[in-house]
Amino acid sequence: MDEKPFGRLLREARQRSLLTLENLAEASGVSVRAISDMERGKSVPRQATLRELMDALALDDSRRQALTRASVRRTEEVPRQLPPDPAVFRGRDEAMTAARHITSQISVRGAHVVIGAVGGMAGVGKTTLAVHWAHRIADGFPDGQLYVNLRGFEASGRPMDPEEALGRFLSALGVPSGEMPSTVEARSVLFREKCSSRRLIVVLDNARDAEQVRPLLPASAGCLTIITSRNQLSGLAASEGASRISLDVWTRDEALAALAARIGEERCGAEPEAAARLVELCGFLPLAVAIVGAQLSAAPRMALSRGVHELLESLPRLDALSTDDQQVDVRAVFSWSYRALTADSARFFRHLAVHPGPAVSTEAAASLAAVGMPTARRYLRELVSASLLSRDAEGRYVMHDLVRAYGAELLEREQDDRSGAETRLLDYLRHNAHTARLIMDTRPWEEPPHSPAPGVVQVAIADRAEAMDWFHQEDAAVTAGLHTGGDDPRLLRPRIELIHTWQSYLIVTGRWAEQLTIQRIGLDAALVLDDPSAIAKTSAPLARALVLTGQDDLVDEQVELMRAQLDRLDPKMRAHTEHNLAWVLHRLRRHAESVRHSRNALAVYRTLPQRNDVARALNDLGWRLVQIGEYQEALACCEEALPVFQSNGNLCDEAATWDSIGYARQSLGDVGGAIADYRKSLAILEEVFDPYNQADVLDRLAAAHLHLGDEEQARAGWLRAAALLQSLGSPLAADMTAKAQAVGPGPAAESVRT
Repeated sequence: MDEKPFGRLLREARQRSLLTLENLAEASGVSVRAISDMERGKSVPRQATLRELMDALALDDSRRQALTRASVRRTEEVPRQLPPDPAVFRGRDEAMTAARHITSQISVRGAHVVIGAVGGMAGVGKTTLAVHWAHRIADGFPDGQLYVNLRGFEASGRPMDPEEALGRFLSALGVPSGEMPSTVEARSVLFREKCSSRRLIVVLDNARDAEQVRPLLPASAGCLTIITSRNQLSGLAASEGASRISLDVWTRDEALAALAARIGEERCGAEPEAAARLVELCGFLPLAVAIVGAQLSAAPRMALSRGVHELLESLPRLDALSTDDQQVDVRAVFSWSYRALTADSARFFRHLAVHPGPAVSTEAAASLAAVGMPTARRYLRELVSASLLSRDAEGRYVMHDLVRAYGAELLEREQDDRSGAETRLLDYLRHNAHTARLIMDTRPWEEPPHSPAPGVVQVAIADRAEAMDWFHQEDAAVTAGLHTGGDDPRLLRPRIELIHTWQSYLIVTGRWAEQLTIQRIGLDAALVLDDPSAIAKTSAPLARALVLTGQDDLVDEQVELMRAQLDRLDPKMRAHTEHNLAWVLHRLRRHAESVRHSRNALAVYRTLPQRNDVARALNDLGWRLVQIGEYQEALACCEEALPVFQSNGNLCDEAATWDSIGYARQSLGDVGGAIADYRKSLAILEEVFDPYNQADVLDRLAAAHLHLGDEEQARAGWLRAAALLQSLGSPLAADMTAKAQAVGPGPAAESVRT
């Protein structure tokens, strides 16, 4: 069973359950087309979508495991990231003619890079046109399709950073996370290299401006880039030769054709004047016509004239969706669809408006409204059917920013507990982040201070891959939520705890700049609370991030802030803070101060029951002692610590201790013994995927080889360290490269990526 492809396993599971494609689609919330593509081997699902399918199929553990293993994406797979082709696409003849002309330029010998930019107002159908266009021509681009929503015009007001978009594209093209460049420039260069021999469609949806888009453009003449934006992108047309397609609202005939596609030709033909009046009251705006059509489809016996009457008497219009026609009331369209919901699904819709990100997962949606997962799936399907939600390429649920604004108005009007929903969302994110963090890091961490609020979904995360998948799924929500969080003092502490748990993901992915940003948000909140523990817990990682990004001149402020909290902390937190101060001061080469704080940390830890904390303090003190020439005492400290880590399986700290022992031995003149210790440390660090500390150990290992006259091994070690640091965006990469070059030229020098 395990060796069968995913598609065959899924088909066999569905057939055993006696379900048709339509039955499984209804039970899982995954479209018939998507399931069909999976069964035919054209695609594999994300983990969240896979869980929905397996739940709907009621699979036992062995079959769930087989499907999960088979679903793992292979780097050689062709990316197919396009959202589904809209089934009711109508009209846009002029725009599609322009699209065909743009596409035809690719076949011209020696043609330039081809870019099509689709512009227009919100709700006019830019994404629909772009996705339909891409699907129509996909067969001519055998190397696949890339798609990203750049969030240029979202409620959060924070467009996606090109660095993040490039990271997603490069991952889809097979670049391992450990080899991912850390800067926009480096990622852009690598992306163009990856595209140079491919024929790809790249869809950049909802772009903010030309500056956001430029790093994401493939340079290959065999690729087609389709961009959508409310911005006219005139700069892109001038500098990159982009061909523009400007979308206006539909014509009357196009709007009527679209309405008829949704509710039936006969129904429109029976009341032609009412049908024409409906699309007129929608301002011929595709988004509004889609919502009206969905509502009329759900009420097949309702007269179209009744719909016209309700639109005319509805609430004032939603300003952001207004047109020049003063009779158009788009809020009425939203309210009409909303009033058709059941009371429970309407409450669910209102709570979704609290979500700050561009797309919401099923688990997050269930947590917001405090409902079970099956109930959440049912409500989400209902909202999709009513055109109040759509789904993105990764299976998450997308609420148009203006629909979200309408939902927020309703939330306030109905006096729902917004604070309760915000608390549940924060609890969902921070408690599941804690679970994922424990899987990603073998070192023991503090447990959350209390249980999550009732109704919060706790996701089952089995391994590192699932942990990273969950972090990726919720990353945009965390980023948006931390930047748009309100001033409710009750949410400050949960927000700080979320930041504390999220830092593990940012460290693994090498996102030091974002680490700096969120830690500053956390520190501001901690200072408002005047909580010494929270201040110390956010100031310490902020100081570390400043050091690792080469901003040493800004670190002193954090050092003094941590020192100011010491007398206000309980013993355990004081010891942690002394330890963090020692690390930062060591990196600033203030070794005497570093040793003093290390001794202080060890003294406090010895009064506490945790042997592992004592062992960590011993190892850290040993490392600091080497810096001031106390080699024998350093070796004794580390040798006392090592058995503790080995007995409790703490791999990260065992690796650090072997490194410290090696450093002490090397300082004492036992270079051969030091090399053996460094290699033990490296083997463990590779196992736990810790690239930063691998580079640190490689630096010392290379120096040891050079001491013994082995220039080739020394050069190779420094080059490998440089590559690891470069992937993390560390300024120390240049130091490692310089050391390798100082040894002299050699074959290994060619492995450095410049």
